[in-house]
Amino acid sequence: MVSIADVASRAGVSPTTVSHALSGKRKVSESVRDRVERAMQELGYVPSRTAQSLASGRTRIIGLIVPDISNEFFAELTRGVEMAAVDRGYNVILCTTGFDHAREVHYLTMIRSRAVDGLVYAAGSPPTTSELGDILGNLPLVLVDEEVPGSEAPSFVSDNETGGRMLAEHLLSLGHRRAVVLAAEGDLVSSDQRVHGFREAWTVAGEEAPPVYTGSFTAEGGRSAIAPHIRSLIDDDVTAVFAANDLMALGAIEELEQHGVAIPTDLSVVGFDDITAGRFARPRLTTVRQNVAELGARAIEALVAQLDDAAYAPSGPAERTVLPVTLTVRESSAPARRGKER
Repeated sequence: MVSIADVASRAGVSPTTVSHALSGKRKVSESVRDRVERAMQELGYVPSRTAQSLASGRTRIIGLIVPDISNEFFAELTRGVEMAAVDRGYNVILCTTGFDHAREVHYLTMIRSRAVDGLVYAAGSPPTTSELGDILGNLPLVLVDEEVPGSEAPSFVSDNETGGRMLAEHLLSLGHRRAVVLAAEGDLVSSDQRVHGFREAWTVAGEEAPPVYTGSFTAEGGRSAIAPHIRSLIDDDVTAVFAANDLMALGAIEELEQHGVAIPTDLSVVGFDDITAGRFARPRLTTVRQNVAELGARAIEALVAQLDDAAYAPSGPAERTVLPVTLTVRESSAPARRGKER
């Protein structure tokens, strides 16, 4: 088995110099580094990850917690985080919580107890700020997609409120005057922001604020949120449904169509995220697109900056970066059915 001593002998340097070249904790000349790397290649030496971690104080491992990897949005976010992390020489440990608070706390605790350098956290059912601090201590943390109110950790989120407003204005321009909203149950800031933007635009236009029905951020959540109200939607001349994510929108469409409601002839339905399933649904889903890969990449960039700054310590208001969103109009939204416009 090839050792550091063998590499040192081949490179003509001391074993200590080889250790410095591997860990980066002490500066060595470029010529020495080149000799060490060439000797490693010639001998087939692979540095021990454990030894490197002990020498550098880092594991080069980052934790990532997301609510639902089966949701394409979070799968794309995971890809963005992983690609950016690997580009910077880090590996990623992935945990999924299923929007379950107990699992969220469990994985946060597990991540803290494992040898990871930092955490990218897309909250699904987040603990309070004080609980989060108690669990993670001083572990470097970046929030992505979802904010935790009161946290001093940097966050990277989409412009959810503007996205909700865009969808409302789109529907209003098509003559819709009565709508309902399907929102996430629990305390998801992103859902609340989207709903607020939508309802505010509706009332600014002089219309009655749409009622809000809640369910899980899944297709089944969309079905269960809309199902009890289908008869009243028709009776109350409702012509539009806004779901706070695409999965809820697609679930709602399936439930509505099973009850004989035609989309978009009877009801226009719009979502948020622009997942692939919405692009291939029939009718294709009108939605708001987020730059998901950019969210993941920016989160890793911020976390690595923390890891590279030994003096970093959060203080004062958290850095909050908001990425723009775009409206994507497809066939699930259409002019309000005749006789229902004003």
